[in-house]
Amino acid sequence: MMESADHFEKHVAERLKRLRLERGLTLDQLADLSGVSRAMISRIERSEASPTAALLARLCSALGVSLSVFFASAEAEPSPLARRADQPTWRDPESGYVRRAVSPPGTGSGTDIVEVEFPAGAEVRFPGRPTGRSQTQHVWVFDGAIELTVDDAVHRLEAGDCLFMNVGDVHGYRNPTDKPARYAVVISLGPTTL
Repeated sequence: MMESADHFEKHVAERLKRLRLERGLTLDQLADLSGVSRAMISRIERSEASPTAALLARLCSALGVSLSVFFASAEAEPSPLARRADQPTWRDPESGYVRRAVSPPGTGSGTDIVEVEFPAGAEVRFPGRPTGRSQTQHVWVFDGAIELTVDDAVHRLEAGDCLFMNVGDVHGYRNPTDKPARYAVVISLGPTTL
């Protein structure tokens, strides 16, 4: 079920601060690693700001975790089964895309599966993230069409198409159509071969 905005901001604040402290990072160090300002990280940790998908991706990359790991409940018992009703979802406040963490949390798998519902005309931009080069991903489109900017190339994907890339090379997702798109992102947290 979709979390309320207040509950989401509190969860993000607590989780971000816990991960930062577990890694022994100061606000300044995390800012340097992520390219997100110290002031913004501080505001997020105090539940005063709701991060966009792009900001959260940069912070997760700098902390060495995927978005799925970030959103996973630390209190949940590991299970090989993740029922749809129990899969956490989140709506990006800027683009309106809805992200569902499909993978069962806590299994120790190096793969995360995410389902995305991307509104018509929506766009999410990312700066290049060298820290994301240790993660690769497949984007597999189920319905509609999306455009991915990977390095200097723009790839248009339609239903059934699948594209492989390094997470750190992705600069943006865009739905250039007047219909929503639905796709899966399969992220591998292992070494890259590209």
